[in-house]
Amino acid sequence: MLTQEEKVSKIDHCFLILREDGSEIPINLAIFEDEKEIIKNYPEIAKLIKFEALGIKPGVMPPSAKFMRTMELIDYEPASDSGHFRFYPKGTLMLKLLEDWAEEIAIKRFGAMQIETPILYDWNHAAIRDQGEAFHERHYMVHVPYHPEKEFVLRFAGDFGLFCMVSDAKFSYKQLPLRIYEYSKSYRYEQRGELIGLRRLRGFSMPDIHSFCSDINQGWEEYKQLYRNYSDLANATGVEYAISFRVVESFYHQYKDQILAMLNYSGRPGVIEVLPGMKHYWVVKHEFQGVDSVGGVCQVATVQLDVEDAERYGITYKDSQGTDQGCVICHSSIGALERWIFLVLEKAAKAKIPEFPLWLAPCQVRIIPVSEKFNELAMQFANYFRDNNVRAEVDDRSETVGNRVRLAEKDWMPYILVIGKKEQESGVFSVNKRGIKDSFKMSPEVLIKEIRDATKDMPFRHLTLPVLISKRPIFYG
Repeated sequence: MLTQEEKVSKIDHCFLILREDGSEIPINLAIFEDEKEIIKNYPEIAKLIKFEALGIKPGVMPPSAKFMRTMELIDYEPASDSGHFRFYPKGTLMLKLLEDWAEEIAIKRFGAMQIETPILYDWNHAAIRDQGEAFHERHYMVHVPYHPEKEFVLRFAGDFGLFCMVSDAKFSYKQLPLRIYEYSKSYRYEQRGELIGLRRLRGFSMPDIHSFCSDINQGWEEYKQLYRNYSDLANATGVEYAISFRVVESFYHQYKDQILAMLNYSGRPGVIEVLPGMKHYWVVKHEFQGVDSVGGVCQVATVQLDVEDAERYGITYKDSQGTDQGCVICHSSIGALERWIFLVLEKAAKAKIPEFPLWLAPCQVRIIPVSEKFNELAMQFANYFRDNNVRAEVDDRSETVGNRVRLAEKDWMPYILVIGKKEQESGVFSVNKRGIKDSFKMSPEVLIKEIRDATKDMPFRHLTLPVLISKRPIFYG
């Protein structure tokens, strides 16, 4: 029997760009760097091909590695293994908001059942080992006291416990598609030289949705629905990304029009890798590939139509005749949430005036009292904003107003409000909005409506730091 590597080596493949009008542009990797028109007209796809297919790496650290620390979001954890991070309160807020969005997609939109499974598994479990060996040496091995002969592996995907759970479950065609959601940490022992900030790390937060389906057609319908939800997330973060499909040739020709419809939903072309035969356990998969500011690429959201793992784990359902049948599994994940933060920071690095998406901004409004005697008034307004689900804070530090405004700009503050006697009397603020040169007047009610309208349908959480900046510890610097 051929090994997985031998199977892969025997399969030729070709690349093409599928445009929104359904036309195809063949890609010749051997001369790709001379393909000036493709590089000019499809910059995200060109970066993806150079990075993934040609192995051309930027060789420089992306600026997000600096931003995540200086903005007091995330930092390296020296007391852990390389590739693991500490999250400060602001970074934790961003992570939790992304987790809320993942749950919104999985449970509210998609109707999945939520579960939780262990992160540690017996490496001698036949199905787990068979699946795990495809990752070669990219897994953490754990040995337990008193039983040195036992080997355990930290999960590198949500499949292990979920598949074991579903293989023990009893269900019929009436319960299909069976949709299950899990959010948990996963671990991959990436090579040390590959660890680059939040783009490539060893411990990451992974929300997974798996749909167990009766056949390819039902699985494909699940696939398309998941695709649209993940496209919504990518567009809501505003990050730069390319879409890549990897698909078996026969499947591509049969479903090309539907793949095209998905690309048109996202409003962009995609790169298609066409495989003459089965290369892995899936017949089709796609990835939203985020593009950073230095030409690097990282996978975030993905969906895979799996036709093999149900047999590997013994997952079956009862058909209308009461006969056991194997499932088709639609794997999907929003992607490592740490990578979404990475791409948000990288998008900011490309901008002349860096900023967060408003719904992800750690704080949305900073209030600056002109003197100490207006601190109480500033707190009243901050609490009013907070009561209306707007993240607000008060800079009561003993700096000049000008210095505090500059510090707020350095923190990429979306809205800066300076209040004093005039504001106390009129109830109208002087507002500085990020990206707009001149300040303008606005009542708190109008500002709240503007922020709520701009963040409509997105998750909200309060920041777990003191409202008064003077009361906060300094985590970095």
